[in-house]
Amino acid sequence: MSTATAKGRVLAADVASPVDLPPFPSSAMDGYAYADAAAADKSLRVVGASLAGHPYPGALNAGECIRITTGAEVPRSADTVVIQENCERDGDNLTLTERPTAGANIRAQGHDVTTGALVARAGQRLNAFDIAWLAAVGVESVSVVVRPKVALFSTVDELKEPGAPLQAGEIYDANRLALKSLMANLPVALTDLGILPDDRDALEAALGQAATEHDLLLTSGGVSVGDADYVKEIIERLGHIGLWRLNLKPGKPLAFGRAGQALFLGLPGNPVSTIVTYLLIAQPLLLKLAGTEAEPPFSFKARLAAELRHNPGREEYQRGILSRGADGYQVSVSGDQSSNRLATFSGANCLIRIRKEDGHLAAGTNVEVIPLKELID
Repeated sequence: MSTATAKGRVLAADVASPVDLPPFPSSAMDGYAYADAAAADKSLRVVGASLAGHPYPGALNAGECIRITTGAEVPRSADTVVIQENCERDGDNLTLTERPTAGANIRAQGHDVTTGALVARAGQRLNAFDIAWLAAVGVESVSVVVRPKVALFSTVDELKEPGAPLQAGEIYDANRLALKSLMANLPVALTDLGILPDDRDALEAALGQAATEHDLLLTSGGVSVGDADYVKEIIERLGHIGLWRLNLKPGKPLAFGRAGQALFLGLPGNPVSTIVTYLLIAQPLLLKLAGTEAEPPFSFKARLAAELRHNPGREEYQRGILSRGADGYQVSVSGDQSSNRLATFSGANCLIRIRKEDGHLAAGTNVEVIPLKELID
């Protein structure tokens, strides 16, 4: 595909530079180019100019120099550039007020990269800097990995689309929209199946069809042991559930398996649990399917501003507000940490990781924090 439109895609093959960069010796500064051996008396005659895109066509003789701009080609007959601040010009006469060392202010051909050198690797997900680098060496198109097909759906009859009138016992479907937004920049081809009915036969038909057309079925909720939670039962008929439940808070009721040839990932139904398990589990899985690896998120230590309560037994990720003061970073939880409270993400800028063996943590304790911007792709 075109390099210009490949941002976010994963390379399918290594890319080597087809050119030297720069492709010629170039000036690192605005000034005057000359042969150092010819400038013993610090007096030179200006015979022309080399501008970016318009090189000087001839060769320099002893005692001659040319005006040169940053990035312009240095003639092979020159080996030094004096910056314009270190010389004085009077018409075509140039006097060096400070003589640079021989070879100064010239970037050699291939200074940045040489022909055949690797500039991007298979499995690399291209960002804006990569696109600039590929463009700089003249790569017009690249081979990319086919995006995995992901089917996203919600179940449960109580869910309604935002904007629809709510009847008794109904709520709006926030989880599916959150997942769509979180996946928006990933190299995946997403199909939104909407809200599927809590009807065993209809649900099995929909998931069976989706499994033949997609690489991954992704949902939230519908994998518990409730009377009308049919998803887990249907996936087991279509394939199998290989993992069910994690020793994690929030996010215990998570299911992973296969439906036919498609993978299946069922995230918990509570909104906070959905988001946290997406960030920690689903997103790395999606990147793996896309042909690349998720980098471990950057984390560091911060002091608790107040006591943090935790019962040993499960690793927990609480939403936090991280700030930096005179004594370093400190963090506080963003309110009640119940897994249904999306409000805990309002104003939060990090997750606080609490080890499963930890109990209540006193104010001033150093804890591990992961900035949310490190997790949100």
